[in-house]
Amino acid sequence: MRVLHVITGLGAGGAEQQLRLLLRHLPVRCEVVTLTDPGPVADGLAADGVRVVHLGMAGNRDLAALPRLAGIVRRGRYDLVHTHLYRACLYGRIAARLAGVRAVVATEHSLGDSQLEGRPLTPGVRALYLAGERLGRSTVAVSPTVAGRLRRWGVPAPRIEVVPNGIDLERFRFDPVRRLRTRDRLGLPADAFVVGGIGRLVPGKRFDVLVRALAHLPADCRLLLVGGGPEEGALRRTAHAAGVADRVLFAGERPYLADGSAGPDLPALASAMDVLASPSPEETFGLAVVEALAAGLPVRYASCPALEDLPPEAAPDALRVRGGAEDHARALAAVRAAGPGPRTAPEAARHYCITRSAARLMDVYTAALARTVPPSRSPQGASPS
Repeated sequence: MRVLHVITGLGAGGAEQQLRLLLRHLPVRCEVVTLTDPGPVADGLAADGVRVVHLGMAGNRDLAALPRLAGIVRRGRYDLVHTHLYRACLYGRIAARLAGVRAVVATEHSLGDSQLEGRPLTPGVRALYLAGERLGRSTVAVSPTVAGRLRRWGVPAPRIEVVPNGIDLERFRFDPVRRLRTRDRLGLPADAFVVGGIGRLVPGKRFDVLVRALAHLPADCRLLLVGGGPEEGALRRTAHAAGVADRVLFAGERPYLADGSAGPDLPALASAMDVLASPSPEETFGLAVVEALAAGLPVRYASCPALEDLPPEAAPDALRVRGGAEDHARALAAVRAAGPGPRTAPEAARHYCITRSAARLMDVYTAALARTVPPSRSPQGASPS
C-alpha cells in the first residue's frame, strides 16, 4: 500500500510531530506533501527516510497549488491519500478526487467547540469544512470528544472513526540522570520546583495564567515553557509585570525526536519538570498531558479529552483545575507540598501507546480501500448527537 500524507505545514506542532511518530509505526510506504513551512519536522521525516515535497503554497487562496498537488497525487499512483489540518484537508481531498484517488482519509486534530486551529468557527468555515468532508471516505477523530463535535456539525456517524493520538512510552520513560543533565543545560537549579507548560504560545493555551500563578508561588519555583508562537512577547511582558521574569524559562520549539545536538528534546525537557500544568480550556485530545503522564509527572489541567474518556483511576495524579491564576497557584503549591512521588507511567499513558494507534489507523485504511463512498446527508438533515 502506498499512502500520501498531505499536511498544512511541518513546524514543531502537535499534529506535525504526531505524524512523524505515526509514520515510524505504519507498515506501509508513506510520503508527505507539506503545503507550507517545511519546518523542523520535515527535516526529521527526511532523516527517517520519508520523502517530503514542499508545495510552496502562498496562502489560503492560492488556487494554483491545487493542480500542482493533483499532479503529485496522480504521478505517485497512491492507493490512499491521508490529509491533516484544515487547509490540507480541503485542498488534499479535492486534489485526490481530481487525480482519481477515491480512498481519502482525513484526521481532525484541532476541532474545538468554538474554534478550529485558532480560527473562529464561523458559518463560512463550517460550510467549507463540511463541503470538503464529503469528498473523503472517513474522517478520523483523535478522541470521542472530537467525534461528538463532528456529529453535531453534521458529519454522518458512519463516516467518523476514532483513532487517538499515540505516544512513544519508552522515549518518555523517566531517567534521573537525564533530568539532572537537562536541568544543567537549561541553567535550572537541581533543587528547584519546576512547573512545565507545553504547547504553542497562542492565546488559547492561556499560558499567561501560569506566568501569573508563578508570582503566588515560593521563590524556588520556576516555569519552563516549551513551544513557540506569536504570544511569546506578550508572555515575557506579563512575566516582567508580575515580577517573575527571572523565573520563567522559554525553551522554544523542541522536537519530539532529536539527536540532542540542538539541545534537549521534548522527553528530556519533561524529565526536568516536577509537574505539568495545562490551563487551556478547550483541547481536542491533550497530547502534552498524556506525554507528561508517560514521564511520570503529576498533571493539573483545565481540559483533556484523552483523560475525560477514561476512568479516573487510569490517571490518579491528573486533576482538573478550574479558574484563574490563583486557583492554579493553589493547585501547584499542593503538588510542591506533597513532595516528589514515583516517576512511573499510569495506565492512561499506556492506553495511548503509538503502536495501538497505528494498528487502529491501518484498520481505517483497509476499510476505506474496501468500501464505496457512503451517501452524504446535508448538515441540516443530520441528527445531532
